[in-house]
Amino acid sequence: MASKTDMGLIETIRAREGRLPWLGRHLARLRASIAALGAAQPPDDLIDLIRFAAGPGDRVVRVQVTDGHAELATRDVNIEQSISVVVSPERHQPYTHKTTQREVFGRAFAGARRVGAQDALLVSDDGFVAEGTAWNLFWWENGSLCTPAAALGILPGVGRRRIMELAAVEERQVAVEALKRRSLFAVNAVRGIVEIGSLDATPVPRDPRTAELAAGFWPD
Repeated sequence: MASKTDMGLIETIRAREGRLPWLGRHLARLRASIAALGAAQPPDDLIDLIRFAAGPGDRVVRVQVTDGHAELATRDVNIEQSISVVVSPERHQPYTHKTTQREVFGRAFAGARRVGAQDALLVSDDGFVAEGTAWNLFWWENGSLCTPAAALGILPGVGRRRIMELAAVEERQVAVEALKRRSLFAVNAVRGIVEIGSLDATPVPRDPRTAELAAGFWPD
């Protein structure tokens, strides 16, 4: 396990036509994690570095702050509209701060790719669905929109918070069985809302309410 001095904090930030719609929220989460973990502060010019890295286009900026030093990298945006997901045999570990200690997520993602899926869903030791490798889970249950409870130790995602601003959401602790025949979607602050097309190779029904939420996800 990484020590406090070599453990990094990560923020993965979406640039849309040169704008950074969730930058303030990412920085607030970063500051909260720094305070909670007693980590060193990032450089004073971090915002300028992020804006420069983002440039004028549509990009993803990955920021890693380790021992007060910031490393930035950029990549293209993945534009998949629907993903296939499998339940990972890896057990979810509490991940309330977005750190570089992500080995369980890496193993889950690699395992999903080996069986032809695009991503994985992790389950807690108690058998409750928790989160994906880089996203939060939501599902429609009759007239309600639901998501795994924060008490499970999931990441407080920027995208998750946005969904909870757009709609009434019930936090629940449920087993995988409870997701059968439900319409599911994933969300994060880079890709927004992405429908889950299949879970463990079983097709997932679509719900028009997901598209309605997606249309309002990004601020004007």
